[in-house]
Order: sequence, then structure tokens, then C-alpha cells
Amino acid sequence: MSESKMEDPGGPQSEADVIKVILLGDSAVGKSKLIERYLMDDYNPRQDSTYALTLFRKNVELDDGTSAKVDFWDTAGQERFNSMHPSYYYQAHICILVFDVTRKQTYKQLSEWYRELREYCPEIPCILVANKIDVDYQVTKKNFKFASQHNLPFFFVSAADGTNVVKIFDEAIREGVQYKINGKTDFVTECLELFDDSPLTAANSGDSDGKDGHK
Repeated sequence: MSESKMEDPGGPQSEADVIKVILLGDSAVGKSKLIERYLMDDYNPRQDSTYALTLFRKNVELDDGTSAKVDFWDTAGQERFNSMHPSYYYQAHICILVFDVTRKQTYKQLSEWYRELREYCPEIPCILVANKIDVDYQVTKKNFKFASQHNLPFFFVSAADGTNVVKIFDEAIREGVQYKINGKTDFVTECLELFDDSPLTAANSGDSDGKDGHK
């Protein structure tokens, strides 16, 4: 994955060209820190109080020389209710599912997050991430069966020191692009697109005056 550039997220845009990456997992597993580590200082977060999330957009040059707009959706604390608003899954192309290796409960909760993901997005690819390995690198010798049970790519990462952070996001973007190319549509997207005047559909079309319309 080549160097990426930041694009003004508030300007006119074609949402059909955007790759949507969503992150799931319990509160404080490091989802926001992973995004910030990947983007470093080259990002401009947009917050939407309606659905309590933060959106980060990057213009990324792909391996084949083409470029893609990538939106990284962060839960911004909504996950503390152990569930996400259905709009969070709308038009998602790839999911990064995160747990904290220092807290067993966050690993146990993966099944609930994965169940909800598949309820709304039965087809999108998903990557499993074990964060905070910098606390004890011996944890990388452990066998976490959730990935093999669900046939998910699995990575040990550290948002603190950057281990594998670029790797997981590059992989997520590649898989998201491929999923979008295949033209599949998930359940929540099909349902919401039945309502042309829904707030969600309007918000995902973007504002030309720079106001945040994402959830």
C-alpha cells in the first residue's frame, strides 16, 4: 500500500467511490488508538453526535496504482451499550474486530460482536485483531481459537508501539476493495436503501457545505 493523502471530508464526494472500514469490539480495546496510529498526524476526525461515532477519511493509493477514498468508522463509545446502531453497518465493506489481550472479557465478548456483525452484514470480510501485545509479548504464543473457528485472518498488534498496525489496515483496505468490486450487498444496506428519504441515506450522500453528514 502506497503513501496515503488526506482529503477534505466535508466537500462534495461520490459515496459510490468510498471504501467503508468499520471497527468493532468492547470499549477501551484500542480501536481509536489503532486508527490514530495508522493515520498518525495526517487525519481530520469528524464527529457526529446523532449516532455517536467518529469518521476518518483517507485517500489511499492502492498497489495497482489506482486510488480509493477510505472511511474508517470508529464507535466513539457507543459500544459501551454492547450493541451498535444499524446505520453503523450500512454499506460497510470490511470489519476489523478488536480485543484486548490484557482483558479476557473482551475476548469472550467477540462472539456477541461477531453475531451482530453477521446479523447485519453476513457477507463482508472480517479481520480479527489482538491488541496491546506490547504489555506482554509472550501472549503471542497463545492460541486464540476464535479466528480459526470462524475462518478469520488474525493479527497480533500494538497501537502503542505500532506493531502490525499498518499491515492490518492495508490488508483491510485490500479486502474491502475486493468485496466492493464483487458488488455484494448486505441485509442492512438492502433494507435501508428501500427508504430514499431516510436520514441515513441522506447523510451518506455527503454535504457540499462542509457539514458532517455521516453517522
